Amino acid sequence: MNIIKVFVFSIFSVFISLETYGQDPAFSQYFGNPLYLNPAFAGTAVCPRVNLNYRNQWPGIGQSYVTYTANYDAYVDKIGGGLGLFVMNDRAGAGDLNILQVSGIYSYRIPVSKRFSMNAGLEASYRQLSLDWSQLTFGDMIDPRYGFIYPTQEDIVNYASTKGYVDFSTGLIGYGRTKKTNYYFGFAAHHITKPDQGFISDDSYLPTKFTFNIGAVVPVNQFGVYRTNSSMRSQNGVWISPNFLLQKQQDFLQLNYGVYAIKGPLVGGLWLRQSKENFDAFIVLVGFEGDNWKIGYSYDITISELNNSNTQGAHELSFALRLPCRSKTRGYETINCPSF
Repeated sequence: MNIIKVFVFSIFSVFISLETYGQDPAFSQYFGNPLYLNPAFAGTAVCPRVNLNYRNQWPGIGQSYVTYTANYDAYVDKIGGGLGLFVMNDRAGAGDLNILQVSGIYSYRIPVSKRFSMNAGLEASYRQLSLDWSQLTFGDMIDPRYGFIYPTQEDIVNYASTKGYVDFSTGLIGYGRTKKTNYYFGFAAHHITKPDQGFISDDSYLPTKFTFNIGAVVPVNQFGVYRTNSSMRSQNGVWISPNFLLQKQQDFLQLNYGVYAIKGPLVGGLWLRQSKENFDAFIVLVGFEGDNWKIGYSYDITISELNNSNTQGAHELSFALRLPCRSKTRGYETINCPSF
């Protein structure tokens, strides 16, 4: 009953946030960027792992949005939990606005039963925003006939060009297995202290982002048991993995739903992403997993009014490397979800 209460509370909490606009980058391969999705993922692979991610959104408009992330995590026997380090650089426009984030993460494992475990995570971050005021345009620069030809009268020389602040996030994941199926769910709250990120005024608060996901890995045939490490999977085994993701950052609401198909080292995926107002994109994924590494590519096909031929969609790459370890952990129930 306690497990059910936590699960219901996780779902309910997603829908009680206040209203504003989304301001965080969104990755299509969210399982390929686990510490960004939820700090409770730190240490869930037991052995150390490194994840690298790159996303280039709407390159066709010229002032694209490019995001890089790198993270490392491992399970540490002496503390009974996972530690993680996360770094992100997000560039908006032609580099006029940049966000640099460095985070330290701790997650604590809660073994509920032999077939079900939970992880609770806490993330402390330092974020620095930098803005190049000289690249911005203002209303007083416009000539009705010739366009932007006048110098602005804004006092941009004395405006702050950087803004730094401390940020905190938290998360919870649950994962387990039945005789044939692996299942998992998670809830995360980022920017729980709503830090001020204004360059000029002190009332530009970063709204809390709530994330909820749920999914399962279901065998299509009877060849072997699914494990995220492909060396533990039968080459003849076939699995499908339906998944659902909801992210809400006040007025911004995004839904991702789709399915992975897995056979041996090959992974494919097809997704639909939508907001409250419209369908945004189809997401096509192809990935390959070796014994201790994986690489994936996904492409977002824009289907909204933005038009894919103008935006050229979004390209995303992920790479992960599992490092050797000699953990003394016994009977640790690892989370067996897709790795893209």
